[in-house]
Amino acid sequence: MKGAVYYNKEEAKRNQAFIEDLLKEANNAGIELNLITDSPTEPLDFILFRDRHPDLSLELEQAGYHLFNRASVQKIANDKLRTFELATLLGIPAVPTCRADRLPAFPFILKTRGGHGGNEVFLCESTQQVEDVLNQFNSDELIAQPFIDSHATDVRVFMLGNEVLGAVKRTGAKDSFKSNYTLGGTVEKYTLNNSQTKQVQMISQAISSDYIGIDFILPTEGGWLLNEIEDPVGARSLYQTHDFSVAKKLLDYIVKQLGDE
Repeated sequence: MKGAVYYNKEEAKRNQAFIEDLLKEANNAGIELNLITDSPTEPLDFILFRDRHPDLSLELEQAGYHLFNRASVQKIANDKLRTFELATLLGIPAVPTCRADRLPAFPFILKTRGGHGGNEVFLCESTQQVEDVLNQFNSDELIAQPFIDSHATDVRVFMLGNEVLGAVKRTGAKDSFKSNYTLGGTVEKYTLNNSQTKQVQMISQAISSDYIGIDFILPTEGGWLLNEIEDPVGARSLYQTHDFSVAKKLLDYIVKQLGDE
């Protein structure tokens, strides 16, 4: 079996540890796997697509390559407005989300629809702060959400197909409203209850995803609320809190999926 893991050049540098684990586990499994940062020019059994570029992934699919995840997954996972619309359709509680032409009462959050990693997320408590954000981005690139107090705490659930691969509770760094681990937050292992498991499986089944992260904020009052879906999701916090190789499980999943075709 011959495959490739695709990253853009910048992300390949940031994710070197995960790439090395993928290449090691592929070698152990007898899979010929190479890192590519440009479009492939040879036949491949699969591409593990680790970029936020639905147009490119669709182009590769149309050229006959089998991608994990597919372009249709990326179009939803990398668009926070579409993610909210999906949650509404499925009846899953989510952070109220609207376009930036209809702003909620202060304080609220402005985000780009395609931002990730805690970037391009702005807490707005005044008209001037809103104007500053609108001067940086077109309003159609932004969504607005009410600020919900969660003590900068959320849960990221890692899904492999319809299986919960693992989940982590993330708490943001001091004086930050963002919970991202890569921004200095802390993480601990989290166990889902039956209702939460059912909700994340509904999401993965609805978009036919392979490997994604689903983020829920934990309000100080009430149950969790879907916030966003991450593809490609980083595995640093999962490696930190669990004692298995994410790369091995991902490659085992790919082999099984290809074998079932």
